[in-house]
Amino acid sequence: MRIPSVVRDLVRAARWHRRLLAGVAAAAAVYFGLVALSPPPPPTVPVLAAARDLTGGAVPADADLRTVDLPPDAVPDGALTPGADLTARVLSGPVRSGEPLTDARFLTPVAVPPGSLAYPFRIDDADISALLRVGDHLNLYAATSTSAESAHLLARAVRVVALPTSPRTTTAGALVVVATTPAVAGRLAQATANSRITVALTPDTS
Repeated sequence: MRIPSVVRDLVRAARWHRRLLAGVAAAAAVYFGLVALSPPPPPTVPVLAAARDLTGGAVPADADLRTVDLPPDAVPDGALTPGADLTARVLSGPVRSGEPLTDARFLTPVAVPPGSLAYPFRIDDADISALLRVGDHLNLYAATSTSAESAHLLARAVRVVALPTSPRTTTAGALVVVATTPAVAGRLAQATANSRITVALTPDTS
């Protein structure tokens, strides 16, 4: 009996697919065997890190942060984890891109009393900052470039809470962070727009 050509073609196709399926099954068996023998990935801990270079006195925004996965033994003490609220946290110094953030990188709540805020401002003469120490109290003055007007007092006995050093050296002057009231911060913001801020050390802590 002569087998029709269509039947012969179907038989050859079935044999070819059977060989293909057998090959796929063998490859899958080898793959899953290797997976079963492979060690599990090492454990990691997600922590917050700087997404770019940050300057001292800054309040990190979401765009300034990223999450990195570190081995447990590489996580620094006090590391901040994703979800930490940093809206009221001020960096006490510069942070490099990729550096994990810890609680020690921020001003402590004690440094900024309730009802006050940490306000960073820049003074033109960086050498002045070498005379300052955290905890000093300053009188702040706004001085113009003309001799017709004398410098006027902006704030009295504000406390220095940080003396950050910028990771970039292209900006002139020095950054000083003081704890002050929102009203004084507003006067400072206005004065820095058209005046030069100068400081004087004072023992007055009232």
